[in-house]
Amino acid sequence: MKLQRIREAIDKTDRELVSLLARRMELGLRTRPYKKNTFDESREKAVLERADRARLGLLEQNFIFDTFKAIMAESRRIQNQDLVLVAFQGEHGAYSEIASRNLVPEKAAYLPCSKFSDVFSGVDDGGFDIGIVPVENSLEGAVTQVNNLLTQTNLKVVGETVVPIHHCLMVKPGTDHREVKAVYSHPQALGQCAGFLERNNLEPRPYYDTAGAAKMLIEEDVTAAAIASPLCADIYGLEILKEHIEDDASNQTRFLMLSKTPYEGKDGDKCSLVFATTHEAGKLFEVLRVFADAKVNLTRIASMPHREDKGNYNFFLDFEGNEHDPKIRDVIEAVRSHSKNLNFLGCYPSSASR
Repeated sequence: MKLQRIREAIDKTDRELVSLLARRMELGLRTRPYKKNTFDESREKAVLERADRARLGLLEQNFIFDTFKAIMAESRRIQNQDLVLVAFQGEHGAYSEIASRNLVPEKAAYLPCSKFSDVFSGVDDGGFDIGIVPVENSLEGAVTQVNNLLTQTNLKVVGETVVPIHHCLMVKPGTDHREVKAVYSHPQALGQCAGFLERNNLEPRPYYDTAGAAKMLIEEDVTAAAIASPLCADIYGLEILKEHIEDDASNQTRFLMLSKTPYEGKDGDKCSLVFATTHEAGKLFEVLRVFADAKVNLTRIASMPHREDKGNYNFFLDFEGNEHDPKIRDVIEAVRSHSKNLNFLGCYPSSASR
């Protein structure tokens, strides 16, 4: 039993080592936009010196130097591949990463961020090429943080995808499921599985991310479960107790792809904008009538309280059309004339046309 416990600790350490190496490569990729060359002799010398100072008595200097030289060589190789840097919120295995892989399936690196605001600011300052964010779920509605950020951003929507959301209940291997009383996940996921949790007398505990909750089970000494994607079970070595625990099999989330530059193709068939009107009777009707008179089909209407104008609202509209069409340009300008402020988020191919 002692040998088995030691080997289990070794296995856990090996997983952590691989995870840290992947994180090291991701951080190396994130330096690429801010430097001219991937090789910096003085920087690599400093890395080796720090590693030498940090080594313990068991580790030979040659082993440490050879290991870190190999790590830095691999980092340079990855940076020289000219990959598209795609940012998403959450840990690896999150549904946002699945959406990222759908939207940018080739020659890309998928880089996790802890907050939605980090995705927006990272794309805006050039640290990432693309950002992927969830905008609405078919069960829980709008993703509030993302919609708030869309009201202020200079970024453009250049694509979208709809991801079916099939949640799994998962635990650390060897966990007695009868002892599990609490379930960790993102509040949206907990809401999407509320019926299942209630029927099984499981306490929902909000966590910042679905994949983050799965990762936490492996890293922390807790007897609990997580709700996350099947991909998370594979990545973190978790045991799936039950699949498809969402309350509605049609559960899906729409994700937007953000860029500093607008979509340049002529095949865009969907537009998005956010606007606010003066707080007067009939103002919203005036805007909606613009679309009705032009016979332009609205595919989404959503509203959120205006943070800087208490009592007023921001309205989010998606509609069919291409901004290169004179009729659509006229519609946008007419909406602008009826609005207190308007942010045109862009024209892009709809998920239905992909």
